[in-house]
Amino acid sequence: MNRQTLQISGMSCAACQIHVQKALQAVPGVESANVNLMAHTAQIDSSVPVDSDLLIKAVRSSGYEAAVPASKSSAMSDMHDSMDMEMDGTHLGIRTVLALVAGAVAMMLSMPLMMDQPATSDPLLAAATRVLSPLMPAALMTLPAQPLRWILCVLALGTMLFAAPEIYSAAWRAARHRATNMNTLVALGTLAALASSLVATVAPAAFARNGITADVYYEAVVLILAFLLTGRWLESRARSRATAALRGFARLQPSDARLLNLPANPTSQQYTTAPEKKLPLDAIAVGDILRVLPGDRIPLDATILYGRSSIDESMLTGEPVPVTRTTDERVYSGTLNLDGALIVQATAIGSASTLAQIEQLLNEAQSSRAPMQRLADRASAIFVPTVLALAAITFTAWAIIANTHGHHEGYARAFAIAIAVLIIACPCAMGLAVPAAITVSIGRAAQAGLLIKGGESLERLASIDTIALDKTGTLTLGRPTIAGFVRVSTAALDEHTLLAYAAALERLTTHPLANAVVDFSEQRHDLPAAPAVEGLRVLPGTGLTATIAGKTVAIGNASLLGTAPPLELNAPEHLSLATPLYLILDGVPQAAFFATDDLRPSTAEAITQLRALHIRPLVLTGDTAAASSSIAKEAGISKATDIQAHLLPAQKLEAIRGLQSQGHKVAMVGDGINDAAALAQADVGFAMPSGTDLAREAGEILLLHPDLRLLSTAVRLARRTTHIMRQNLGWALIYNALGLPIAAGVLYPHFHILLSPILASMAMALSSVSVLANSLRLRRLHPA
Repeated sequence: MNRQTLQISGMSCAACQIHVQKALQAVPGVESANVNLMAHTAQIDSSVPVDSDLLIKAVRSSGYEAAVPASKSSAMSDMHDSMDMEMDGTHLGIRTVLALVAGAVAMMLSMPLMMDQPATSDPLLAAATRVLSPLMPAALMTLPAQPLRWILCVLALGTMLFAAPEIYSAAWRAARHRATNMNTLVALGTLAALASSLVATVAPAAFARNGITADVYYEAVVLILAFLLTGRWLESRARSRATAALRGFARLQPSDARLLNLPANPTSQQYTTAPEKKLPLDAIAVGDILRVLPGDRIPLDATILYGRSSIDESMLTGEPVPVTRTTDERVYSGTLNLDGALIVQATAIGSASTLAQIEQLLNEAQSSRAPMQRLADRASAIFVPTVLALAAITFTAWAIIANTHGHHEGYARAFAIAIAVLIIACPCAMGLAVPAAITVSIGRAAQAGLLIKGGESLERLASIDTIALDKTGTLTLGRPTIAGFVRVSTAALDEHTLLAYAAALERLTTHPLANAVVDFSEQRHDLPAAPAVEGLRVLPGTGLTATIAGKTVAIGNASLLGTAPPLELNAPEHLSLATPLYLILDGVPQAAFFATDDLRPSTAEAITQLRALHIRPLVLTGDTAAASSSIAKEAGISKATDIQAHLLPAQKLEAIRGLQSQGHKVAMVGDGINDAAALAQADVGFAMPSGTDLAREAGEILLLHPDLRLLSTAVRLARRTTHIMRQNLGWALIYNALGLPIAAGVLYPHFHILLSPILASMAMALSSVSVLANSLRLRRLHPA
């Protein structure tokens, strides 16, 4: 699958998002397109390589602009710049202030005109008029009407042309492509108000001859645009806060690195005195040797060749206490070197670095679409055309009512009501309801130490009632040690040779038990040279097998034996709860290792927190029943039915399926190859940070540091996010369900209440801001 990212400009509402998405999906070869209204980006997946020029052309054909990011870092920068300067890159805040000042001036200048007209039918506007009238200067109230109308006309035109020209250009682009969006509603409403007002200004006598009051709506045009700009400015600030986590990750990447030119096998003095050359990161290759000074951020993933320092890894692990790193240990891009100079060798660059992968995961997750979004998408797709039709029906109905059965009121009221209907409708709130909550939630999760791959994972996580946990490396520290070694008396080889064979096999895998065997074996300084290993096969959940010196050698759990182990290989009494690993030569058991592992310090508290959330914890492990029961009991899981031991990967998979068939929503937590299938099958898979790449890929949530208390944090955050999404959708739907009928005048027959275009524009601006503000409450959720 090929993936491309585009920056999109010109989008202002959910309708825009849908138009762009449909245009991209229509390009031949495109499998899916995901347009992010929050981030103004589009992610396109295609089955075959698709020329980016075709994608850009498709976006432009839908009435919007697109560009390919020059680089990952510039893409991030440009994305956030586009959010901070939402409309066309100019200073939105300054234009908002100017529009509000123009609106205040327009309101003052319109007061004398209001005094000359019949009382408004809008009680709120009438109340505002009564309050403001005594505050107006007496000289202002005596100004002639016609000059005031022309001054107001200039103010309205100035605001339209200089403060918010993008609204009209975007509406025109949409119209040219036979599309509609939020700008269509605002542009039609304000242009209609301006046209009517201009006719009333130029030829007021024509209105009088037809018995129609020469009303002008210049102040409404200015205030509508001022409130709209205010709403978008506040929205832009809220979006910027919502994506703060992603922007923070982008800032962690240094722009350059100190490259050293060193000979082969350098001495300590050469490490410290070698001249350095500062180069951009793009010029650094894997294997290059770099110097990192105190106060520098590690520019890329690397291994320390020389030096010792305290490293602040809080951005990666969430742990505030620095850790000491020294020779042969790994350091990661974006972490902060505190107090020592380090010489490091690059092991991963660019998109392969840890920071880049985290940033990419977070970016993709915040661009993902939750199932709940489908409801909003379906509603938004038909929203603007429906509002246009409703405005036309409203104008027709009120025009008929005002000019039949002996009434000759003209069309002023019908016109104002139709404008109010156009203005109050806001698909923006509906389009932002779900992605705003997802963006804030996933950013908050990243800050807490959780990488969540998408909104769909969040929704599923909110409903889980069972969590299945692996033992080694999940419940336990994942740093087992070999506490005992037993060899049968009839072994074909001596102890040192058997240890050498075992170490040779286990060096070729990353399982924690394998590392324990290698460490134990290497403590014997008189081991023979490492033998050659041929035909290695990994048996997930069981062990390893290979050929050494013409003999078939296997090491793993009791599944390799086929029968009960020889009595000589039974665990010593003090290691009765240890995990045994058997070494087999040509099908005959030769020796056994006995491994012990300690429970993570936070595990018992994490299990208590899960139970408090009404989630049932289970243990699914390939270890022995005795070892598993001991660890599980120490963690707080004591029921025999909650512990399933000695499971192969396929049996773990079947255990998950069995729980799901009983109606349970199941999460799985694991870290190894043998957990990958279960992680993929579970409703939500949690991958431990020490896990294999396969486990991380199968899991939908990655723990950035091995604290199982993050599980309850993730569940609480998911439940809270789902609640916020429902609130946002409910608010957006209720707002439009109530606002549109009120603007259309349904309250007028009984309560004589009509909503003026000015108040409609205020309500419209507040709707999107309220959805974003509600979503930002997720930032206050603290880890348990």
